[in-house]
Amino acid sequence: MLLELRVSDLGVIDELSLVLGSGMTAVTGETGAGKTLVVTAIELLVGGRAETTMVRPGASEAVVEGRFVSGDDEVVLRRVVPAKGRTRAYVDGRLATLAELAERGAVLVDLHGQHDHQSLLAPSVQRRALDRFAGVDLEPLRGARKELAALQERLGALGGDARERAREIDLLRFQVAELDAARLTDPDEEAVLAADEDRLGDAVAHREAAARALEALTGDRGATDALGEAVAAVADRGPFEDLDARLAAAVAEVTDLAVELRSRGEQIEDDPERQATVRERRQLLVDLKRKYGDTLAEVMAWRDDAAARLAELEGHDELAARLDAEAEAARRALAEAEEEVAAARRAAAPGLAAAVESQLPDLALGKARVEVDVSGPAGREVTFRFAANPGMALQPLAKVASGGELARAMLALRLVLSEGPPVLVFDEVDAGIGGAAALAVGRSLASLGDDHQVLVVTHLAQVASWAHAQVVVDKVVHGDTTRTTVAPARGEERVTELARMLSGSPDSATARQHARELLDDVTRRSDVTAPSPGRGTGSG
Repeated sequence: MLLELRVSDLGVIDELSLVLGSGMTAVTGETGAGKTLVVTAIELLVGGRAETTMVRPGASEAVVEGRFVSGDDEVVLRRVVPAKGRTRAYVDGRLATLAELAERGAVLVDLHGQHDHQSLLAPSVQRRALDRFAGVDLEPLRGARKELAALQERLGALGGDARERAREIDLLRFQVAELDAARLTDPDEEAVLAADEDRLGDAVAHREAAARALEALTGDRGATDALGEAVAAVADRGPFEDLDARLAAAVAEVTDLAVELRSRGEQIEDDPERQATVRERRQLLVDLKRKYGDTLAEVMAWRDDAAARLAELEGHDELAARLDAEAEAARRALAEAEEEVAAARRAAAPGLAAAVESQLPDLALGKARVEVDVSGPAGREVTFRFAANPGMALQPLAKVASGGELARAMLALRLVLSEGPPVLVFDEVDAGIGGAAALAVGRSLASLGDDHQVLVVTHLAQVASWAHAQVVVDKVVHGDTTRTTVAPARGEERVTELARMLSGSPDSATARQHARELLDDVTRRSDVTAPSPGRGTGSG
């Protein structure tokens, strides 16, 4: 909900801080005091059109901030309207585009009256509203669309141009043949070849090294002789008895090393042909990686993908025929799913229209008519049409000229649909009504406050009496300066404000008695309480 609204230098508002609660809050005050500026401020927060004339005379810019809270989540929206230049928007202190501000605001606030930000005027929202009302199952339709799109994507990937397909086949055949000829089986072959080339390239030096090592071990005065002398020197001498076994092991180890050195040295041969073959193979692998991948593993994977693509293209006609058949079946399934959804929407449309119409008499629209028009594929084009009086043509809600009639029509829709953004703002909802109709409108708005935070700008005491909280907008004139203040009305202050709204004389005993009767009557009829009364401050 909108927990706090701050406004500065907007129209006649100098500084305003308004803390709002849940349920329904009525915004009241004398005509011209600036009640609608509260709505204008909220409208600016959700991306509404700004004009430099909105800035308070003498100020450099108007600023509007709103803090919205939903559970543990909090978002702060801010709009700055300069006296000269372009407006600025902020989301949680971060500079944002106006589109971003509008996107965030659309899920938080819905304005009802003569405003552009009424979500129920959007065809897509009207369609979703009908679907929710009727419980239309859209999953089969979504599944059918997804299946057809996947088949069409596969058909497109096959290549529809015969020449282009032939060129791709020729290229793939060459590439697959080149890779097959390379006989790649080991992704680590490069490391093996590198070791081979090192061994072959330095064969003479390797043999010489083995010979030198062997001489050091077995030659005259070599390690073997030295170890033999060591064994003989300490043999049968008590202090060295425990070293006999270790010396014997050293002699055995050196002897084994000598045998291994001789064997390996003899195995190393100078093989120029094999060396050239290894170098050619290594160069081939480098060339293949340059064309097909960074590693041999990637080259081998590329070959498998290319072979699969080649098989697909070579079997194009057969595969295309099969995919065409599947796509045709998918189109039929989609048409059936669309017709089922369209039928469900058409069947539900009169019920929704009737449910909304049933709310209208209590809202002083007893002769009004509502129609929900469904047309187009899958009944996708859903339009709510409205006529306030007999003889008037039904027209889309967006074209309803009267702000009061539109706001009440929207109220009726909200009462039936119940869903929507958490904050609902109604302006001009009571235009042209009074008496029992005004009480009915107030009762309906209060009922919306059970599930939404509702702000209502009203000039009727019968509507305001149903509010859980009431704030009063007042215009204060000091010399040639006019300012607006906003303050909560509680207890006798609320009685005084309702008396003013009833008679224009807040001190009238009759009007005050009538105001108390209104509040008592509302309490008796609905047990309306004030869960979180709003608080407001203003300065002049």
